[in-house]
Amino acid sequence: MALVHINFESEFLATNTDVNIILPDKPREKTPAQFYGSGAKYKVLWLLHGTFGDYTDWIRKSNIELYACEKDLIVVMPSGNNANYVNWPTFCTGYNAWDYLFEELMPLIYNWFPASSKREDNFIAGLSMGGSGAMQYAAGHPEKFAGAASLSNAPVDLKQMQEPKYDGGDDGNQSAFNRRVQNVVAAFGGLDAYKNSVVNVWDRLPKLMAEGNLPKLYFCCGTEDTLIWKRYCEFKAYAEKIGLPATFEESEGFTHEWRFWDLFIQKALTFFGLDEEGQGNPF
Repeated sequence: MALVHINFESEFLATNTDVNIILPDKPREKTPAQFYGSGAKYKVLWLLHGTFGDYTDWIRKSNIELYACEKDLIVVMPSGNNANYVNWPTFCTGYNAWDYLFEELMPLIYNWFPASSKREDNFIAGLSMGGSGAMQYAAGHPEKFAGAASLSNAPVDLKQMQEPKYDGGDDGNQSAFNRRVQNVVAAFGGLDAYKNSVVNVWDRLPKLMAEGNLPKLYFCCGTEDTLIWKRYCEFKAYAEKIGLPATFEESEGFTHEWRFWDLFIQKALTFFGLDEEGQGNPF
């Protein structure tokens, strides 16, 4: 198993940025020339972290390297910088994360690494903020992904959203979330523009269903996740109402936590059809 770290100056993020990439194992029974010279292209999982995290989270806090090794899978883990995986031109010197994935990171991965660019070989998943990002990317460019998974997050009905307000207080995580929502809505040009942007996955899904261009969708949440559970249940009811072909899984006793995400990223890989095991070296 190869773990590659890249730090480079991004045109779309207007700063240096980091990416971790997991590459498949060379089987010990094959020579380097046989393996590295095979010309093989591998399936890709684009894996997104949550708020307060970065490109190291999945490597440090889960067993994703083992799971990727078992399935001959490339895993790409970029940094999202708490920016909701959207274009945010007023974020510091400009942080256009939406364009970055499609216009910069994908060309880099597809051309510098043995990664397949075929839709049927590409999947996207994330936790919390990353789950929201995964669904935004998949709904915005369904031709890029065969499947998408949101761990501990779900789309919301933005028609019900009121003008966000941050009162300057400091009540921990909720204060940070409120401040971010207020700032990103302003960056989009106001609430109406925000509701009509790429973040509105709720309204985009019926259109994708009608077009017949929907990736496979997977949602999961812990029953004790006080941050997301209400939102998750509301979206699940909406999905049932519109007949959305998606899979939902819940697990009792889990909160917004890494034990849940490590368990359910395995379930997401199986859902994607990436259930082949024993591909890498056993130790």
